Amino acid sequence: MKRLSHLITCAALLATCTLTSALAQEAAIRKNLGERVPQLGKIDEVNKTPIAGVYELRINGTDILYTDAQGDFLIQGNLIDTKQRRNLTEERVDKLSAIQFDSLPFKDAFTIVRGNGKRKLAVFEDPNCGYCKRFEEGLQQINNVTVYMFLYPVLGPNSVDKSKTIWCAKDKAKTWSDWMLKGVEPSSAKCDTAAVDRNVQLGKKHKINGTPTLIFADGTRVPGAIGPEQVEKQLDQAGS
Repeated sequence: MKRLSHLITCAALLATCTLTSALAQEAAIRKNLGERVPQLGKIDEVNKTPIAGVYELRINGTDILYTDAQGDFLIQGNLIDTKQRRNLTEERVDKLSAIQFDSLPFKDAFTIVRGNGKRKLAVFEDPNCGYCKRFEEGLQQINNVTVYMFLYPVLGPNSVDKSKTIWCAKDKAKTWSDWMLKGVEPSSAKCDTAAVDRNVQLGKKHKINGTPTLIFADGTRVPGAIGPEQVEKQLDQAGS
């Protein structure tokens, strides 16, 4: 019994020492990088990586860098697991940048419903984005889906004006489709367009840097104009 008690005490002391050592290590990294690279800004998080002596730094919410145990070196790039053929950096960023679908402000989007509308997809698009128009063509092949369209004008003043005109249209979904698929200019209309401004702020907050950007019901974010087959696959995986 005494031996068991002794082993438990030793294990507890070892765990305490390990935690203390890890905290000291993190403190050293933060201190050294803060002094040597002040432009790096606040370090959100320091984590171990699968490589001994290499640590992950998370800054600006979702940006990933790597450093050694003393913060003497900084590494920018992707960490690849060659055995499992996994991009660990990309997986980490995807996890950090995931958006909780139900938290999206759907009042600032208009909906396009096809079929039973059971599956759900949110899309951020600029009306002057060529890739978005290509994506819209493929999206016509997707059935049984509700698309929440967030107007996201990031390509200049004309995009802002056009987005606000579409938002003010009596039938937003039809006006949007007519423009994106047929090139029919939206008729002039005015209303409260604060929703479009909020969408821009929302996109900046979540670092949506390009259009189209797709967000599926499970929070998965996909940047770029993927084809209908990939959209179907993601919708199925999201379980929406």
